[in-house]
Amino acid sequence: MKYININQLSEKLAKRSRSSILRDVESGLLPRPVKFGGRLYWIESEIDAAFQAQSQAA
Repeated sequence: MKYININQLSEKLAKRSRSSILRDVESGLLPRPVKFGGRLYWIESEIDAAFQAQSQAA
């Protein structure tokens, strides 16, 4: 299991802003992050699964 931080997630999402990423989390488009010591991390496999689900729905 690999964790990615907000900067790595932004790179993966074509330089999306922090506020856009957090808005997508609140709307359910992206999975909720895990908090370690005040920092947010996402499980990369969950992000990839969310991408696949969105592309299949389109």
